[in-house]
Amino acid sequence: MVQMPTAEEFAALQQALAEATRRSESLVGELRVVTTERDLALERLRALQRQLFAAKSEARGTEQKDLFLNEAEALAPTAQTLPAEIDDEDSTPVAGHQRKKRGRKPLDPALPRDIVRHELPESERVCAHDGHALVEIGAEVTEQMHVIPEQVRVLQHHRIKYACPCCDLSLKVAPTPARIIPRGLLTEEAQAWVITGKYQFGMPLYRTAVLLRRFGGDIVSNTLAAGVVRIGQAVQPIINLLRDHLLDSDLIYGDETTVQVLKEPGRKAQTKSFMWAQMNGSGPPVRLFAYAPGRGAVHAEKLYAGIRRGATLVSDGYQVYDGIAADHGLTHLGCWVHARRPFIKAEESIPKAARSPDQLATRIIRLIGKLYRAEALAKGWAPQRRQRLRQRYSTAVVKQIEQLLLANLHAVAPSSLLGEALHYLHGQWPKLIRFLDNGTWPLDSNPVENAIRPFVVGRKSWLFADTVGGANASANLYSLIETAKANKVEPYHYLVALFKKLPLAQTADDYEALLPWNIELTAS
Repeated sequence: MVQMPTAEEFAALQQALAEATRRSESLVGELRVVTTERDLALERLRALQRQLFAAKSEARGTEQKDLFLNEAEALAPTAQTLPAEIDDEDSTPVAGHQRKKRGRKPLDPALPRDIVRHELPESERVCAHDGHALVEIGAEVTEQMHVIPEQVRVLQHHRIKYACPCCDLSLKVAPTPARIIPRGLLTEEAQAWVITGKYQFGMPLYRTAVLLRRFGGDIVSNTLAAGVVRIGQAVQPIINLLRDHLLDSDLIYGDETTVQVLKEPGRKAQTKSFMWAQMNGSGPPVRLFAYAPGRGAVHAEKLYAGIRRGATLVSDGYQVYDGIAADHGLTHLGCWVHARRPFIKAEESIPKAARSPDQLATRIIRLIGKLYRAEALAKGWAPQRRQRLRQRYSTAVVKQIEQLLLANLHAVAPSSLLGEALHYLHGQWPKLIRFLDNGTWPLDSNPVENAIRPFVVGRKSWLFADTVGGANASANLYSLIETAKANKVEPYHYLVALFKKLPLAQTADDYEALLPWNIELTAS
């Protein structure tokens, strides 16, 4: 016979059961937290591994056929992206499209040509059949590209002296020509060659010095650097004019990147400084770089002081630009590329076997791709027509993104990559949707990222600036070269003309005539 527990024993059993239940619930909660922390750690680990070892491009893989999953940067219409040109003479129509003929591309007809004649010896200019002398009836022409290596020459300037033959009281000497660096060792052409080598093609000055030494120009890199800094200071009036044009534009882009300056008073050599980039989206193209020891609002205010009220500012999510827009009454646009990028990272952190088209990150990426697909379709359209497309199509896509955002914002761990992506998108949302209000406003800050890329690529070669003066000179010279390129002016020829004419400029009109879109390159 089973003995029933007493009341005291039953109460003790109930208490033990309750305690075990509470302990079990506590362990379940702890396990849930540990599991979440483990999943987040694994997600971060996969993201770091991809950052270290995987391809840097955000482009979708070739196995994904949906056009809406194409890279947003590739689909974004920018001023730097030119339509493909097809030469009708070098192509053949095939079933509704043009197929280019195979073979080498012909050499540029604008290049100078030296004719090399290949003639038969006199003894062979005889007809083998009747013995008559052969006459010239034409030529078979083939072309090769011939490169003449750099030549180093010395220009001797003879300033002629004049004296009176009758007395010793009159002595005159021809004046020294005005130069951008008085008593400078290099000519304007040589200086332009050195500067474009570093700031257009990323060649450090010590390599330039080695290259010059090959051709007999024995100049140490410190001498080259001193000349570059002095020229960077001399062109400041042109930089000031370019800034005036930029700040008067209707549309301005802003971005920044790091730079290291070794000898900056009061700072360690390892301290990171910043190179700020600005460009306009209206009027003559201007690309400006400016050095600053920091990334704070105090530096940004100096760069945007004098900006026209009511203009449009396009930037990434850096908060300093919010203050600039508020202080100057600007319309502030966000960047869909920066909004999309965290979702790329969140998607890539998922193991390939677990990925599916229905995952939240993939769905949002697909929808952002639709926005860019529409913009690619509307490239070249009038702003009014593009605006109608945005109202009819892009607005509906934006609403779908917003629905996904609001439905999942608080359902995902904020510290996860997907949670961070959602919260970034939510924080930038008012700025991201403003492009719907105007057909001339862009979706992203991609153009300024493209403009800053030559600096970033060059930085991989020369690594750092030695002094603050060198950093400021670099900013000015990058500005001139990139602005010249944006205006489709060859930088070397522009710098040669500028260096020759700048010492002669006296009035505001003289300096205005030296801007890339005004300068006469053929004049001496």
